[in-house]
Parts: sequence; structure tokens; C-alpha cells
Amino acid sequence: MADNDTPENNGAAAQPAPQPAQQPQITNRIVAQYVRDMSFENILAQKGISGDATPDIQARVDVDARKRGADDQYEVITKLNITSKTKEKGETLFILEVDYAGVFQISGVPDEQMGPYLMIECPRLVFPYVRKLVADLTREGGFQSLNLEQFDYVALYRAKLAAQMEAQKKAQENQPIN
Repeated sequence: MADNDTPENNGAAAQPAPQPAQQPQITNRIVAQYVRDMSFENILAQKGISGDATPDIQARVDVDARKRGADDQYEVITKLNITSKTKEKGETLFILEVDYAGVFQISGVPDEQMGPYLMIECPRLVFPYVRKLVADLTREGGFQSLNLEQFDYVALYRAKLAAQMEAQKKAQENQPIN
């Protein structure tokens, strides 16, 4: 039997070190993915253009999320609007609009962190599928395959928060004082 009466523990029985509180295990499973809405307009084929057709591509992205009826299920929609115009004259070559949705089963994320998680992590998970869809659509539409770079969903989330805060501030400023 070990002697617990040493100067290090002053005669007290050795106590296990306190364990830090365990964070809940985060789970995120993609239940489904699908195209909610899609439009590809080949303006070049419809109207034709004159001169140099070197493209200048503009891509805008937005993300929306909502809770679904099932427990811990959320639908996250990545909305893309891509416009290709000629560099020389600014004539439109094509317009591509895609709303791509993912249904996620998420647990273990604290409520105060769910918004950022849905708006940042979930779109990152489905982005490779969105990229492939865009590449295939542009190629099948008669253009060079467009390979999108990863979007900065953190910056997008921060910009959306800033816009919401600005809108709230303006709404408060426009409130009549009683």
C-alpha cells in the first residue's frame, strides 16, 4: 500500500485533477442536396455580339438558412448570380442564376453559434457540388467551363450582419418620439 502521508500531499489522499467541462460533440450530416431554382441565359447565342468576346465574369453569392420541421434539421440555400460580359464593350454573354440547397442534420452547436455555423460551415460543405454544377452548366451552355474559387463565407456573414445592424439603426432613427 502506498504511503499518502508525504510532504507533497500533506497527508491527504491524492485527488484526480479536475477535468475541463467537455464540449458537446458537434455532428453535421448532409441529409439532401438539390437545385431549388436555376436559370441559364445564353445571350451570345440569342443576340450575338460584335468585336472581342473576351469575358469579364462577375459572381455574387448570398446564403439563407432556415429551420425545418424535423428535429435539428436546417435548410441552407446558396444563391449564385453569375454574369459574363465582354471586356471591350460590356455586352452580356451569359447570365447564370442558381439556388442550391442543402438539408443538414446538426446537433451539438450552441444556440448562439447556430447562425454563424449555418451561414459559414454548411455552404462550405456543399460548395464543391455548386462548383461542379456551375462548371457543367457553362460548358454545356457553349462557353469555357467556369471553375469557381471558394467564396469567403466568413466575410459574407460579417457583411450581412453589418447590413442588418445598419438597417436596424436606420429604423430606430426613423421612429417617431412620443
